[in-house]
Amino acid sequence: MWMYLGLLAALFLGLHNLCKKHAVQGNEVFPVLLGTISSGFLLLLPLFIGSIYFPEYTTELGFHITNISWKTHGFIFIKSMIMTTSWVLAYQALKHLPITIVTPIRSAGPFFTFIGAILIYQERPNFLQWIGFFLIIFSVVLYSKIGKKEGIYFKRNKWIFAIIGATFLGASSGLYDKFLIQNLVLNPQTLQFWFCWYTILILLGILSITWFPNTEKRKKFTWRWTILAVGILLQTADYFYFKALQDPDALIMLLSAIKRSQILIAVVVGGLIFKEKNKRKKLIPLFGIMVGVFLILYS
Repeated sequence: MWMYLGLLAALFLGLHNLCKKHAVQGNEVFPVLLGTISSGFLLLLPLFIGSIYFPEYTTELGFHITNISWKTHGFIFIKSMIMTTSWVLAYQALKHLPITIVTPIRSAGPFFTFIGAILIYQERPNFLQWIGFFLIIFSVVLYSKIGKKEGIYFKRNKWIFAIIGATFLGASSGLYDKFLIQNLVLNPQTLQFWFCWYTILILLGILSITWFPNTEKRKKFTWRWTILAVGILLQTADYFYFKALQDPDALIMLLSAIKRSQILIAVVVGGLIFKEKNKRKKLIPLFGIMVGVFLILYS
């Protein structure tokens, strides 16, 4: 069941990436990020209020937000710090790079998760899983060659380093999620609600220095409906992902790889919507990534 939940998470993440590309194009990144997290927080807020005034009803529905200790709040705040940094880097990169380049680099996330799962959680891959993961990494290298034809030189483009940094931090957060869900026994909605809350506080602190005092930057910000959609789709994807992690048999390395199947939506549909270059050539490494994911699932 946890693999099917992972596939559902991948579906909503793929749609989330498309909306995110539209939301940040020619727009101010920080307020867009704040808007997406705030929309996700507002989606979860009725559950929090319901958990206070109607605890039995929310428990019966399976959406009760539980009371947690201050120590647990601290652990969730750490996750918010990690993911805020990752998102800031990723949104800046997405603003300056084609989605068909950004998404495949993000697909290298399972490799970092793979290493962490072995070292931290002692998850043991088999031969096919090794082949699958290295096939994914090799395919990402092919994307770098295609990217040069679009004037994107991986060694000299700072946004490439930004998306690589975002990918590493995102993978670290994925490993941390397993600790939060399984070791601290947090349910998905409790983790999501407080994560959104602390992330909003962090972003407000950043914006109070970099954006609110700057009149010109405020004028450049454009509200788009996709900002709202990004937050809702992300929280939906995270819910299915965290539900999958609740299964004690779930392997974080495989879940991370399954989530990469979102690339199919981002590259094929996104390439058509945003009319990006070299779509056919990008299908070759795309195929390699999908085969890598298949080998992991098959194994």
